[in-house]
Amino acid sequence: QVQLVESGGGFVQAGASLRLSCAASGGTFSAYAMGWFRQAPGKERNLISTINYSGRSTYYDDSVKGRFTISRDNAKNTMYLQMNSLKPEDTATYYCAAATGYGFTSSPGAYNTWGQGTQVTVSS
Repeated sequence: QVQLVESGGGFVQAGASLRLSCAASGGTFSAYAMGWFRQAPGKERNLISTINYSGRSTYYDDSVKGRFTISRDNAKNTMYLQMNSLKPEDTATYYCAAATGYGFTSSPGAYNTWGQGTQVTVSS
């Protein structure tokens, strides 16, 4: 069974950049669709980006399109989220997730394995 651990969150000023990492262990990382979700206080957890098993196909929610870049390194069993031009509204707990039954999906319900989350706080 795959296990996921996020890192890279922090406290930054608006306009700054952060790179989140998601390290996977167990399972077959290179076969899974992977995604990033975020949850702001008092709000639902939302899917913001996905990447297919090979890294060649990606999806972005409109809220992050053009600012965030998802990538993966299957040799390192790691997924990344490069976040540029951060805004206060990006403040949330960020979760990586795997859809172990899919090579690529942007359906939130398909994601069945989760990391513990990493906090990103963007001040104005």
